[in-house]
Formats: sequence, C-alpha cells, structure tokens
Amino acid sequence: MKLKLGIPKGSLESATIDLFRRAGFNISTSSRSYFPAIDDAEIECMLIRAQEMARYVDDGVLDAGLTGRDWVEECEAQVVTIADLVYAKQSFGKVRWVLAVPEASPVQSVKDLEGKIIATELVATTKRYLAQNGVSAKVEFSWGATEVKPPVLADAIVEVTETGSSLRANKLRIVETVLESNTQLIANVDTWKDPWKRRKLEDIRMLLDGAINALGKVGLMLNVEKANLSAVLSVLPALKKPTISTLSDEEWLAVNTILDEITVRRIIPRLKEAGAQGIVEYPLNKIVM
Repeated sequence: MKLKLGIPKGSLESATIDLFRRAGFNISTSSRSYFPAIDDAEIECMLIRAQEMARYVDDGVLDAGLTGRDWVEECEAQVVTIADLVYAKQSFGKVRWVLAVPEASPVQSVKDLEGKIIATELVATTKRYLAQNGVSAKVEFSWGATEVKPPVLADAIVEVTETGSSLRANKLRIVETVLESNTQLIANVDTWKDPWKRRKLEDIRMLLDGAINALGKVGLMLNVEKANLSAVLSVLPALKKPTISTLSDEEWLAVNTILDEITVRRIIPRLKEAGAQGIVEYPLNKIVM
C-alpha cells in the first residue's frame, strides 16, 4: 500500500522539500518529472501547483497534500486538515492576502470600491469578501504580475504578501487584509478513514511538527564545576530547564539545553566568564513535543 502525497510546485516547493528533509525524508526532484523520488517506499509523491492541490485531494486523486489554507477556501474543498504548518517561502510564517491600491488612490476601505475593478488570482474568496461587506465590484482573474495592473487595468488588487515589500516597490498601499493563510497538510476524507493511511499521515504530521519546532533553535552543552553551577545557570534564559548530569569527576557537571539560536551568540561569552568549559553548540532537525 502507498500513500499518494502532493508536494506544492512553485514558490513553496523548495521550502517544503527542505522541511521534509529536516523531518527525515529526502525528496529528489527533476525538471523532467512531476513524480519526485522519496526515500520512503510507502509514499508516492507528485508535484502539483498549490492552487490545484485541494481539488485533487478532495477528488481522491491524491490521498494528501500540502497547500495553503487560502486555496482550500478558494476551492471550497471538502478535506480534512491534519496540521497547520506555519511556514512560507521566506519567513516560515503566515502570509496575508491584502486589498491594495495605488498610493495616490482615494480608496480608504473596501466600501470605496463600489462599481470598481479588482484584479486577483483569488477570485472566489475576493467575491465572498465583497459580498460580506455589501460591495458590488467587478473581480477579474489575474494570470500574474498583478502588482502592475493598477491604475490602468484595475482600480485595486487582492494579492498575497509576506512582508509587503513587493507592493511598496510597485507604489501600492495596503487597504485591508482579506485573508490570513498558512500551509496546511490536508487529506482526502476517505483516506483519513483508512487506518493504515491515517497512521502514516499522523506519523508524518508528528515529524513535520518536530521539524518546525526546531527552526531557529540549537542545542547547547557544556561542562562546569559544581561550585560554578549557579553562576552558569543564571546566564541561561530563566524559562529554560537544562538537563544536568554528573561526569566521571564528581566535582564536574554536564549541562545540556535547547535555546533560540539568536540568543546563543550573546550568552556563550557570559557562560565562559561564569566558569563553563567545553561549550558545544549543535544544530537540531526536530524537537518532538
């Protein structure tokens, strides 16, 4: 038995493959094939655009896949959300679909777009957003380069952003947030009822969550004399509870903890001053809670 898993092709592709690598799965892609190789004989991968993923999972062509919550809602797909994987192509955080207009536009809210033209790739969601706000406007599908369409081809756009930098570069101003989204692991409804496939997906979820938990974290281990233990512990962040064990020399202890990587560069010199020796920083792939 195999689990048919969809990997998002495009902007999320490399981030997803890297996340799976951290989780322990090696996925190899080829420019000639839409069927990446994976070092798990129980999984069969297929590259699918994130925009289409939810539809194929809903139809049962795929057992499961990774795509944005935005595209699940856009397709109104009936799928099971197994996990929220808060990562994206740049920041491993959430993304926003925003309503944006040219900087010089008089538009201050969605209400000001009555009778106007809005360009977006997220057509159905944008129409629902307008309806919720009692606004009647023309929503046109954008095939790409949406940021360059106002003011000549559209009065406003609904576009996805992580930092807003691309919108600012195109002299656009964000008016409102239409939808927040993040990557999700979703499954076909019938697939989720199959005991073997459900167990496989739960294992994958645990490993992916562990990989995300480890992002930005490192392990730190060091040796310290008992007399200096309090001084060393006072340098470590107050909320962290390190593992402390004895060494062959009873006057010495080993301290092991997990910290934010950005914190370590600041505290290593202070740990040395407090009497720590043999300080080792090491990378982490997974932290399974």
